Amino acid sequence: MSRVDVDGVGIEYEITGAGRPVLLLHGFPDSGRLWRNQVPALAEAGFRVIVPDLRGYGRSGKPEAVEAYSLPFLAGDVLAVLADLDIDRAHVVGHDWGAALAWGLAALAPERVDHLVALSVGHPSTFRRTPRQREKSWYMLLFQFPGIAERWLSEDNWANFRNWAGHPDTDNVIADLETNGSLTPGLNWYRANVPPESWVGPPLVLPPVQAPAMGVWSTGDIALTETQMTDSAENVAGPWRYERLDGAGHWMQLEAPEQLNALLLDFLPG
Repeated sequence: MSRVDVDGVGIEYEITGAGRPVLLLHGFPDSGRLWRNQVPALAEAGFRVIVPDLRGYGRSGKPEAVEAYSLPFLAGDVLAVLADLDIDRAHVVGHDWGAALAWGLAALAPERVDHLVALSVGHPSTFRRTPRQREKSWYMLLFQFPGIAERWLSEDNWANFRNWAGHPDTDNVIADLETNGSLTPGLNWYRANVPPESWVGPPLVLPPVQAPAMGVWSTGDIALTETQMTDSAENVAGPWRYERLDGAGHWMQLEAPEQLNALLLDFLPG
């Protein structure tokens, strides 16, 4: 593992392989380990694969302030990792909150993003457009309540988390959250970026994404509609591609790794 300091917050990352750089960004409640099925395939195909534990997760820094998890700080962490490696431009693949971060990077730092892949989560401007998506996102409001959300998720041996999330690697994820103290920092991503007032305000407006972009959604996703991904095309000025994985749940990296790897290798130029 390597580590870069970003204004006092250490961000750990791992590099595998050599070649054209591709950055893999995880979301809640994971760490960089989520990508363990993608890293070997990408490295073997000739990519330099960069996998950080994003702020709040793994052994990376966990500042206490909620506002420290707002997207500008998270984007700064990613850009610091690229700067630490002297990389001007990389492919960026993001899942869940990592996808939201990837969309933001591609929109606001277009010169740094070569190709963009968003898994599960569509563009922030269209994410909550439909009543069905707002219904599916009920937990985001629950997560706004400090202490209450933590208890709801973790009490009774994490019963609510297990039943709600259906994570295919539940026991290891829970062990990581407990060992690394990542639960509250992970929830702070929600508290900093989707506060209650954001649900009644206008959608976030970002510059159109210039990079070639691919959105991938899986039919078994518990939290996300297909529409929020397909509507993302409205925010992409470059080439847009949409792929649907039938049968896989939210964590497609673990549930349909061979299908996802094939899509990544087909879309990302080496």
